[in-house]
Amino acid sequence: MDITTMRIVATLASLACFLGIGWWAYARRNQARFDEAAMLPFDQD
Repeated sequence: MDITTMRIVATLASLACFLGIGWWAYARRNQARFDEAAMLPFDQD
């Protein structure tokens, strides 16, 4: 395995991680939790 192949594998792994995080962040099941977290700075007791 040469350096070019390792760079390709690293790039594809990084892309897969990026897409996975994007999918997780925009999943509907997480929306309520993220909406609640977004309002924390405005929460006043």
